[in-house]
Amino acid sequence: MYLTSDVKKNIFKEITGSETNTGSAEGQIALFSHRIKHLTEHLKKNPKDFGTQRSLIALVGKRRKLLNYLMNTDIERYRAIIKELGLRK
Repeated sequence: MYLTSDVKKNIFKEITGSETNTGSAEGQIALFSHRIKHLTEHLKKNPKDFGTQRSLIALVGKRRKLLNYLMNTDIERYRAIIKELGLRK
């Protein structure tokens, strides 16, 4: 399994500074980004896997909604997470 609890803890610790702060927008965006990268690599190898393609599109939409929320509430946190994860926008 590519997303074990240890991997999740490391993602949250890197982004939020705490393993238990799993509800923060930054932590969720980082987790979604990790999953999106994994699914993108899977689809490069399996282009006809339409179930995965659909879930990838849903994840991108969820991440976009969280980024929009963060942009509207705190622009500095938004800019920091975009820069840290290397996302385009």
